[in-house]
Amino acid sequence: MTGTRRAAMFAMVLCALALSVAVPLRTYLSQRDDLRDVGAEQQKLREQVAALEQRKAQLNDPAYVEIEARKRLHWVRPGETPYIVQLPGDEKRNTESERPSGKPAAQRSWYEELWESVTHK
Repeated sequence: MTGTRRAAMFAMVLCALALSVAVPLRTYLSQRDDLRDVGAEQQKLREQVAALEQRKAQLNDPAYVEIEARKRLHWVRPGETPYIVQLPGDEKRNTESERPSGKPAAQRSWYEELWESVTHK
C-alpha cells in the first residue's frame, strides 16, 4: 500500500470513530443539562413546599388566626369597643373598599352579596 492510501484509510477510520462518538456524546451532554435543570426545578419546588408547610402551620395556630381576623376583618370580641386609628395621609386611601357596605343584610341574599363582591373587585 502506498502512503496516500494508508492516509486515506486512516482518515476514514478516524471520521467513523468521530461520528460514532459524536451522537452519544451529544446525547450525554443534553441529558446532563436536562438533569441540572430538573434539579434546579426540584429545589425551587422544595422551597415552595417548605413555605406552604410553614403557612399551614401558621394557619393551624388559633392565636395567629385570631390576629389575622382582627387585622383583616376588623373582628372584635363581645364587650370590646372597635375603633380605627386614622393617620395623616389615610384620607387619600380608598377606604370604601375596605369597609363593609352600610346596607342592611336583609335587603339582599347571601349569594347576591357574594356575586357583587366578586364582580366589583
